[in-house]
Amino acid sequence: MRQLPGLDALFLHLETPEMPMHVGALHLFELPAGFRGHWVNALRKHLKARLPYAGALRRRLAELPLNFSNPIWEPAEPDLRVHVLQHQLGPDADLPELHAQVAALHCQLLPRDRPLWRFHVFEGLAPAANGRKRVALYTQLHHAAVDGQAAVALAQVLLDLTPQPRELPALPPRGKRSAAHGEVDLLRSALTLQARQWFELARSLPGKAGTLSSLAGSAAGDWLGQTAKGVWARLKGEKAPRSHGMLNLAPRTRFNVPVTATRSFASLSLPLMPLQAARKALGASLNDAVLWLCSTALREFLKAEGELPRKPLIAAVPVSMRESGDTRANNQVTMSALSLGTHIADPAKRFKHIQAASGSMKAGLGSLKSLMPLDFPSIGLPWLLPLAAKAWGGVAEKVPPLVNLVISNVPGPGVPLYLAGARMLSNAPASIVVHGIALNITVQTYEKHLEVGLIACGEALPDIDALATQMAAAVEQFIELAAES
Repeated sequence: MRQLPGLDALFLHLETPEMPMHVGALHLFELPAGFRGHWVNALRKHLKARLPYAGALRRRLAELPLNFSNPIWEPAEPDLRVHVLQHQLGPDADLPELHAQVAALHCQLLPRDRPLWRFHVFEGLAPAANGRKRVALYTQLHHAAVDGQAAVALAQVLLDLTPQPRELPALPPRGKRSAAHGEVDLLRSALTLQARQWFELARSLPGKAGTLSSLAGSAAGDWLGQTAKGVWARLKGEKAPRSHGMLNLAPRTRFNVPVTATRSFASLSLPLMPLQAARKALGASLNDAVLWLCSTALREFLKAEGELPRKPLIAAVPVSMRESGDTRANNQVTMSALSLGTHIADPAKRFKHIQAASGSMKAGLGSLKSLMPLDFPSIGLPWLLPLAAKAWGGVAEKVPPLVNLVISNVPGPGVPLYLAGARMLSNAPASIVVHGIALNITVQTYEKHLEVGLIACGEALPDIDALATQMAAAVEQFIELAAES
């Protein structure tokens, strides 16, 4: 029996019809020359061969008696006719039709009585420039089962480096499957785990308290220092410096509202090599470049709508805590906050602001990681957290926001990949929005492109294509910024 860790289970307990908690991606594929038939059949055959190596696709949830604690994972073989679905688009359909399909499907909850994933194959797309047939694939994986890095590890099992699927090494012989656990066994095991978790939590408290005290002291020192600088600047008749830290609340925007069971989605495939050259010329990381692109797009979009706040937008930035080589299908991630400097009109000054904010965030990550437990006692949480999620939806618009949106950057492969003989052309992520944070921008590198997926509450941001257009335009501005430096 393996009970879900606390962090994984949060994505189950907080899920509502308005807040589906699955992640995924929209992929475009080019079929081999002369391909005949329906690619969905080739995909099902391929998945059947790879399922023994993909544990995250071969398990489902089982609730404990009275649902008093986190559920467990139990083995379950997926029915590929149910988990891999075919959709026929209109003749010569393209990205706008695919975006609409993803927006509609992303609102649908994954059934919890089956493995928590689903693949959707779309046929009917306009052919590629070379005349070859194209298909699209939209994947859904529940966040309780994988985080961004775990999804990348799963992709490494399913995808190949050549059109010809590779032979995987033989698996060790599987032991006898244990008999089904009775209710008494489940209760005993769960209570034993809870006792161990309370013990581990109590044992770690002194160290965590010391770290928290140090962080609080550092934050207080930063605040006092910033205040002193502000007072001195005013005495000299100068403008007070703005803090890069996380002590400021975010301004209220159209993104800081309760979400509804609607979604809008857009994808971009941006040229990676010019961005890499520009960020190197600026002495910056690719992540700094991504944050600047998002900042510039958001600033221009909100300015055009007459909604640009005087205070800078604050982004929640997921940070992986996964050790190198760890491919477990679970969540190992924490969250930090970062100012996007959207109040700064000058592109170069805004970039310096983002670099400073990013550096400040990275400096505190070591201590922050030690404070974030991946597992914790869960008695009562399956009852309490759904109520909390519902209550939060009622007050999210009234509580001052801490952040405005989520921006996530996941490293990806730099070589072309294949699935069931088809070459992957693009890979746009589709992530999660929640009450109070109705916009998520996720990027992933693939081959020679930066793949961008923008997803939002459909009522908060129905015109998400306009934001995507601004992000595409920001690439040329970034290259010009590097040329002028």
